[in-house]
Amino acid sequence: MDNGASSYSRYLVGDDSALGDIVREYKDGLTIYLNSFTNNIHDAEELMEETFFKLAYKKPKYTGKSSFKTWLFSIGRNLAIDYLRRMKKKGDTSLDECSELNSGLDIEENYIKEEQKLMIHRALKKLRSQYSQAICLTYIEGFSNSEAACIMHKSSRQMTNLLYQAKKALREELEKEGIKYAGMG
Repeated sequence: MDNGASSYSRYLVGDDSALGDIVREYKDGLTIYLNSFTNNIHDAEELMEETFFKLAYKKPKYTGKSSFKTWLFSIGRNLAIDYLRRMKKKGDTSLDECSELNSGLDIEENYIKEEQKLMIHRALKKLRSQYSQAICLTYIEGFSNSEAACIMHKSSRQMTNLLYQAKKALREELEKEGIKYAGMG
């Protein structure tokens, strides 16, 4: 049992602080992953909150067939898909007007690193949703290919092919920006 699973077990038997432990551990990564669906950080944050709300009040059963993190991200993924379906029915389109602000630091090295992160983030936003999700899960969140495949409802072979195509598409986007691609992983 990993830390998230043990915390969830503690929560289910009445330790309310255990849910706080789960939220602190997984909220940032889950938000980044959900943003790959919505392309809107505010919507992603709401979906992240909805995921934890579901844990708190619906108390779904964790069977242990996958890691707790994989299970949690699958719940978030399902909520994101439902959200996108609702938006499509409404005819709303997601506006991506998040302004990227510099921290004001004068240190050249930090500035360059932040610029590189922004360029990669912009390039990821230009990719197909499945490509950015696959990259986010495996390279940013550190899921194994099989865990990412489980979250995305893919076979291991499909995930391997998806990651290959995603890295290729990311390389092309980065090269358009004038960045030499050294590869991932």
